[in-house]
Amino acid sequence: MRGLTRLGAVKLLRINFSEIQKAMEDVSRDKLDYFLDTETGDIKTISIEALERADGSLYKGDELIDESFIEKFDMPQWIENEIELAIKIFSEKERYARIPERDSREAYSLMKKFTEEIEQLEPYDELSSALNSPDSFSRFKKTLSAFPDLKKKWFAFNANAMKKTILEWLTSIGVRPEQEYYI
Repeated sequence: MRGLTRLGAVKLLRINFSEIQKAMEDVSRDKLDYFLDTETGDIKTISIEALERADGSLYKGDELIDESFIEKFDMPQWIENEIELAIKIFSEKERYARIPERDSREAYSLMKKFTEEIEQLEPYDELSSALNSPDSFSRFKKTLSAFPDLKKKWFAFNANAMKKTILEWLTSIGVRPEQEYYI
């Protein structure tokens, strides 16, 4: 098994933190959903449409269908691959862990904390105003674009916080990163 070592009940896997961060930050999940393969450490991305169709049509009577059933239909390879992945995700639930969305309150608190640490008046005022608007997340990101140095600092600040969140989630599902990350 690639990248997997058993440590009691904990799996040691090579983890792509930036891919998990991207998945967690896709909070709308209107087009895609994300899963961690707890045997390989790979991130599996699948369309919501494929998941919904697979969930509604994975059973023939009371039996779960398998990949060989799909071969009866003539369909493009990419669709077949996505359906096969959906079937694996539903039939091997202990193997695939859905990557959760980032908590919006936690993200807002982090943006607020970052803003409070800014010493220059103009960016502080503009970011504070963005955070107090109805569309605070998008306004915050848009406002940061006007301050390239702060934008870089925000990405580093956010990535560091996300590593902690990711490590907590991984621990909760019995996975430990193979590589060391210092927070």
